[in-house]
Amino acid sequence: MEKISPFLLLVGSNLFMTYAWYGHLKDFRAKPLMFVILLSWGVAFLEYCLQVPANRIGYRFYSLGQLKVAQEVITISVFAVFSAVYMKERPTLDYLWAALCLVGAAYFMFRHVPAMH
Repeated sequence: MEKISPFLLLVGSNLFMTYAWYGHLKDFRAKPLMFVILLSWGVAFLEYCLQVPANRIGYRFYSLGQLKVAQEVITISVFAVFSAVYMKERPTLDYLWAALCLVGAAYFMFRHVPAMH
């Protein structure tokens, strides 16, 4: 479970990050920019509370490159669901092509590189 916990924490952190970056476009577009910036900083704090431990735990089992590529795969996955479900935007085939490129990147990062720690 400890080897999987970094990825679960990264999913949680990406939920907060995606909302901090894009949720205001739907929920707070009529609010002043400074209000939205401060609100987003607060949400981003929660993201960091998950991401920092995820990377600290993960670095015991995975290389820095492996953690980064896993983060990107999780980011585009969370973003695709967020944009479709929350923002009601229809994903295009470009999402699929981008995701496949990231899956390819993950394959190459995890196939021969032994875990560092």
